[in-house]
Amino acid sequence: MSDLTATVLETKNGFHVDGYEKISYDFTFLDGVFNVENRQLAECYQKWGRVLAVTDMNVFDVYGEQIEKYFQHYNLDLKVHKTKIGEKAKTIPTFLSIVDSMTEFGIYRKEPVLVVGGGLVTDVAGFACAAYRRNTNFIRVPTTVIGLIDASVSIKVAVNYGNYKNRLGAYHAPIHTFLDFTFLRTLPTAQIRNGFAELIKISSCSHLPTFDLLDRYCEQLISTGFGRTDGAPTEVRDAADKINREGIHEMLKLETPNLHEIGLDRVIAYGHTWSPMHELVPETPLRHGHAISIDMAYSATLANNRKLLSDEEHHRILKLFSRAGLSMDHPQFDEDILDKGTQAILKTRDGKLRAAVPNPLGSCTFLNDVSPEELNAALRRHKELMKGYPRNGEGLEAFVDASDTGYTENNQKEVDALEAAAEKAGSLNGSMDGTNVVHGGKIMDGVNGHDNVHVNGHSNGVPEVNGFAGKLANGGLTNGVNGFTNGAKAI
Repeated sequence: MSDLTATVLETKNGFHVDGYEKISYDFTFLDGVFNVENRQLAECYQKWGRVLAVTDMNVFDVYGEQIEKYFQHYNLDLKVHKTKIGEKAKTIPTFLSIVDSMTEFGIYRKEPVLVVGGGLVTDVAGFACAAYRRNTNFIRVPTTVIGLIDASVSIKVAVNYGNYKNRLGAYHAPIHTFLDFTFLRTLPTAQIRNGFAELIKISSCSHLPTFDLLDRYCEQLISTGFGRTDGAPTEVRDAADKINREGIHEMLKLETPNLHEIGLDRVIAYGHTWSPMHELVPETPLRHGHAISIDMAYSATLANNRKLLSDEEHHRILKLFSRAGLSMDHPQFDEDILDKGTQAILKTRDGKLRAAVPNPLGSCTFLNDVSPEELNAALRRHKELMKGYPRNGEGLEAFVDASDTGYTENNQKEVDALEAAAEKAGSLNGSMDGTNVVHGGKIMDGVNGHDNVHVNGHSNGVPEVNGFAGKLANGGLTNGVNGFTNGAKAI
């Protein structure tokens, strides 16, 4: 929640305004947030007598009945917007489908939307709340390791645009975040591993004691859902609780003085210099944790080349990535991708590289004076080093699959529905010249010239209303990008 105070001074030629915004929001650790004996979440909605919840279908399939019973117990009317949101479907159409549900629900400006899901869900739904009447409240209940550890800390909300990550977004804080680590009991191991990367990120650059715990309990943390599965050793759960609490606390201490990213030298940007290219360039996208792990491992090699990181520390970081099954390389990581990633991040970071690297392990420094020749030399050495690791440094379950909601590469029904709609419309994204037609499960000549954008991602591939001459009925996208069948039938 935000409060704004300001002063207005008259000047010779007009006025001068100084405004100061106070941003307040809370975090509550609460195992079993939807257990009826825990009334904390329900109390946030007693004033309104109802709840609009946005969640993904995977979460609803597992917890939907419990969520419904929880709100019934407290006599709160519940409406659920179910969607699939994966990196390729983190788009404006998905955003608009949530906006449609908010309109249909008749949400009040200060009435909080309940957002339940991983970081992708909270990103897109949070952006919908930021845009709706310019400022609508929301409450977060993250359900993945990335959602709990990383996305829950930031107030950034966004969608991708074309092949560019988080190109459209806002800074919008939830009024409350409930951190319930029991969700990890049902999270696939691949997603546990995916989130493990975020903890390596923060610990290797800012909190060595947490890195030590990750190093000590790596395999057990991943196999037991951070100590939450049945039969998990108490020692592992205690270590997990310490890791999670201290990791979140460290992230908050680093992020909260710079919530709007006015300062661009950010410790928590370790692993985020070149990773956006890794994440979206492959035809089947890399999971976020694997993309940043490649970036972190390469950055560690770059730091080692400069003697900022000792050989022992360098090997320790790479070994931890390998033990965790996280990626340190992939075939498409070459000098061309490295250059494209560098050029893109220079624009984001106002002309400076600002590459965060460990120096030494547990601390951080930023690199700006790195030439293309030095970057390429580090890449060549890094790839040679990877030959000494299992799978040549490639990760386990590194690419998104059916467990990543929104990326339905194997869901031919949805692909067929989109292709039929595109054929009928003659184009995508309101393009009446037909240049963005769909063929063979791909948008061929997609936004910004990228020709490998998957249909399910709808990277600006869902037709605008004007492109359909008004044929897209209101509410046609209500059930999300995954439900394009519902959107198509209104055409």
